[in-house]
Amino acid sequence: MIAVTGANGQLGRLVLRHLTRPTSKQVRALVRTPAKAQDLASDQVSVVRGDYDDPASLAAALSGVERLLVISGSEVGKRVPQHAAIIDAAKAAGVHFIAYTSLLNVPKSSLILGAEHIETEKLLAESGIAHAILRNGWYLENFAGTLAAALAHGAVTGASGDGKFSAAGREDYAEAAARVVAGTDLSTRSFDLGGTPAFTRHEFAEELSRLSGRAIAYNNLDETTYAEMLVQAGLPDGLAKALADADRGAEAGELETASRDLEKLIGRPAKTLRSFIEETLAASESTV
Repeated sequence: MIAVTGANGQLGRLVLRHLTRPTSKQVRALVRTPAKAQDLASDQVSVVRGDYDDPASLAAALSGVERLLVISGSEVGKRVPQHAAIIDAAKAAGVHFIAYTSLLNVPKSSLILGAEHIETEKLLAESGIAHAILRNGWYLENFAGTLAAALAHGAVTGASGDGKFSAAGREDYAEAAARVVAGTDLSTRSFDLGGTPAFTRHEFAEELSRLSGRAIAYNNLDETTYAEMLVQAGLPDGLAKALADADRGAEAGELETASRDLEKLIGRPAKTLRSFIEETLAASESTV
């Protein structure tokens, strides 16, 4: 039995789709509110309540589970105790193997978003359970808002300078996670996952200019000003600071990798920036 936490999220749903293709194993989808995720249920997938903030629900959800994919929680600031709860429950349930979605360049990351991943990786190392760390790079989908704003205002805005992003599509990371948790190698190891070629925000603007037929510039701000701009755009203060800090980290090389682990895992090239922009532009045109 394979279990997946956060199975009703954007990444979790994609993982389930990939898990039901290569394996005949039963899959248990852990969600906070099963009533909202019944469309995930099938002959192969069972939907159960598994809430990071309710350890009793985790213990019941992991009964009989051999392998577990822990998709990192979305509540920044609460993730260490939440992840500790699922790891403790996995140990008590006798789970043999855990795969965990971490962040690129942990444990050396200085990003705000990296701190809780660093602590979770330590918890896994201390658990005694064999585990695989999936250190995911930036998602191309993270740039959807940037793309929309750039088309509206004629400029890509950020604070990453000439720093590069080894970004890939959410589908790519989901397939990699499914292959690892359902694979034959259950040894403890880590993967540095990112797409190629890496790109700067300036190169993002250039590619968007070519594909949209419009002149899109890159407006590089300092970290504080960029965070303030994100707040003005409607983002919560904490998230705005974390995203601006991620740009700061990108400028220092923390969101770039030369690793080809992702394409090796999925057996094909990951989605490129060009493909992402083409698909996003096509989708926006179809809704006009």
